[in-house]
Amino acid sequence: MRTTAAACAGFFLCLYGWDRPVAATYALFTAVSMAALSHIPGTGRQRAGVLVRVAPLTALLVVAGTCLAVRTWTAVVGMLAIGFLLAFAAVAGPRAAGAAPGLQLLYILPSFPPFAPDTLGERLVGTGLGLTLLVLAEAFLLPEPRGTPYRRLTATAASTAAHCVTELDHSPYALSSSSTAAARAAGQSLRPSRTDPAERPAGPGLRDRALAHAGLASRTLLARLADLPPPPPGRPPTGQRTEVLTAVCAAATETAELLTGPPAGPGASAGPGAARGAADELRRVRDELAAADDQPTVAAQGRRRAALLELADAAAALCTAAELAVFGRRARPPTGREPGRFWYAGRRAPRLWWHRLAAHARPRSVYFQNAVRLGLALGAARTVAGVESLPHGFWAMLAVLSLTRTTASQTGATVRAALTGTLIGALVTAAVLALVGGHTTVYAVALPLVMLLAFRIGPVRGVGWAQGMFTLVVAFVFAQLAPATWRLAGIRILDVLVGSLLGVLFGLLAWPRGAQRELPRAVGTLLTRAAATVEETSAAVAAGGRGRVPEDRELQLALSLAESAYAERQSEPRDDAGTAPDWQALMIIGHHVLWGSRRLLTRGGPGPDPPQRTRLHARAEEVAALLRATAAETSDRRGAPRAGAGAAGSPAGTSDTPVGTPPAAPAPDPATESAPARYFAALTWLDALDADVARMTARADPA
Repeated sequence: MRTTAAACAGFFLCLYGWDRPVAATYALFTAVSMAALSHIPGTGRQRAGVLVRVAPLTALLVVAGTCLAVRTWTAVVGMLAIGFLLAFAAVAGPRAAGAAPGLQLLYILPSFPPFAPDTLGERLVGTGLGLTLLVLAEAFLLPEPRGTPYRRLTATAASTAAHCVTELDHSPYALSSSSTAAARAAGQSLRPSRTDPAERPAGPGLRDRALAHAGLASRTLLARLADLPPPPPGRPPTGQRTEVLTAVCAAATETAELLTGPPAGPGASAGPGAARGAADELRRVRDELAAADDQPTVAAQGRRRAALLELADAAAALCTAAELAVFGRRARPPTGREPGRFWYAGRRAPRLWWHRLAAHARPRSVYFQNAVRLGLALGAARTVAGVESLPHGFWAMLAVLSLTRTTASQTGATVRAALTGTLIGALVTAAVLALVGGHTTVYAVALPLVMLLAFRIGPVRGVGWAQGMFTLVVAFVFAQLAPATWRLAGIRILDVLVGSLLGVLFGLLAWPRGAQRELPRAVGTLLTRAAATVEETSAAVAAGGRGRVPEDRELQLALSLAESAYAERQSEPRDDAGTAPDWQALMIIGHHVLWGSRRLLTRGGPGPDPPQRTRLHARAEEVAALLRATAAETSDRRGAPRAGAGAAGSPAGTSDTPVGTPPAAPAPDPATESAPARYFAALTWLDALDADVARMTARADPA
């Protein structure tokens, strides 16, 4: 309804009201490209906001297409560059990725003859009118309910964590079955595959990064609460141990209230730091607990203390990330050892954008692969259309744009359905054009109905119906702009065939298996790098000494590439359903390695005794070997773990440990063993990673 109303209103106003056929063409195709061809997620008002922000870019693309159309080679070079850049803009998140195809068409449309720079003003007027009408239609026509904001989901997770802490602070010091289920549900609700794409914090800006960080911290906090070991028998928690849980509960409650409040704009009365006493108290308690690392302790107390410190660290990260998400650059700068974790705090948008773009400007990034594939296919289509002088050649490029997928098999299946639909649509179109002839009034009256049916049936019935119905739409449009005969249907078939063949060709030549192959490779690289980090961190703890800021750029980059490959895989057909590991859970292992390594390395402290160093070294080698074995399995295209890839003595693919239930703890240290607190913190971290891998590789991907 929105697309039809905006497109027809602009087209009829310009063509029959002002007698401006060029403006009419651009008004209609602007509305169609930014609504039907684009897939901007969210409600109508959210899409309208995106359209307003890209309005200057739409005008710039029309100008560039008009100026570069003077020569075929300039148009092709422009198509290669602009096609690549607009496709690569998907690194900015679902909204940018959704708007990119429509923006591509706004360069393609003026890129073809006739070369008429004198009509540039009329083209811009039509583009502006079509975009304005579409914004109004999206904002006011048939309003939709908004999905649950990610901030609210994170607040719910924080509130659930506070409730769980309350239970753990009282006898029997364990979560009830209902609280365990609530914690699991709150954590699962934050999975990217289960959140509305319009609400997902996937952009490169500070607030999006911080909100995603807050969601990850809340999931980590809930997981650590479920695995918190009880106090030693006969020794109820007292002193600092009770103080930590009290501080975590208060800070989680305070953070939930902060996230559920209204967005804090520049003019908000409650600035950063206001009413954040619980978060500050949590940081104080955490730092005091961490400062005792050089004090020896026995095994049971040391493991409990290490688990409490991980709990406090996750809760403190949640508090800091929530402040950054709400207040942005106005938030208080992170202190102590937090700046390394929150490296993006206080940085301006251009620098954060550059960081995101530079991280993915490499062949192993799926965003880079998609941009290269589409840019080359569009450039080839523009070359063929220019050299062979295809009539209505932009239809060939539109076919490339709308039919090319991230895998060759998916592109082939799409093309087969599209060609069938186009052929049937062309036959119907030829018959209509032959019968109606030059009676433009018939086309004008029928256009809204045909357009409404096309944009209603196409998304529901598939690409074949969409192409067939769109063939009717373009025929009814061009029949009003100039005299048309049944031969127009044949031209449409030829152009779609050329574009489809080019899409299939470049789909086969450029990374034909898409994220289906890249995701296992990226996760394997991530786990391999995580294994090296485990060994390096454990060696530093065994050696003792002063704390230091770790260099973890390689692990951060591996995480970024794996997460982008996982995001793309959600849009691809799956041939490993029920056999693949839980990819996102495996990536969270990377985050656990990253955070745990930073926590241990920045604190410093004395080294353990030689027998303890030997044990720590052996334990680190076990976990690193497990990570490398899992990496080798995930690098396999099938992604199905083989026997031996799981925890010690249990094949990862056959584990019968219930999801969400902590596995049996390893053999405890002798009760009389005394060691620095950091030694037990490292062992607790390694045991948690071992348990994570054992559980996560046994789970089929639920996404």
